[in-house]
Amino acid sequence: MEEVNRYLIQKDRERIESYIERKKINATMSESGLWYSISNQGAGKRIDTNDTIRIEYNCSLLDGTKCYSSTETGPKRIIVGKSNIESGLDQGLRLLGRGGEAIFVLPSFLAHGLVGDGDRIPAMSVVVYEVKIIDTLNYK
Repeated sequence: MEEVNRYLIQKDRERIESYIERKKINATMSESGLWYSISNQGAGKRIDTNDTIRIEYNCSLLDGTKCYSSTETGPKRIIVGKSNIESGLDQGLRLLGRGGEAIFVLPSFLAHGLVGDGDRIPAMSVVVYEVKIIDTLNYK
């Protein structure tokens, strides 16, 4: 099983690196495997656990298939570290401050893993988030 997991992680990494190269995104990989490209760091301190924020976002697959977007549903309200969101998105948001903007590329194990989300994101899918933090509601 360990060998299978290593193989799947490596395949995700190859697909992400190909995507980043194809899209000409200047991205960095975190220790956890999250890829990120920050276009605007935002103001003030970084977002942290228990901060309530609102984000505008587009969520898609590597092939460009749109999954979810705040243009359809309105901005998303998140309590960092407490909301039911992908662990990779939660990690990425913590890299930004108020007004921050970034692209996060979540390998499947930081997104919806082996099962997908049961709706628009298939199993074992790498997910791309374009995010802007538009409001911080209990920001200190």
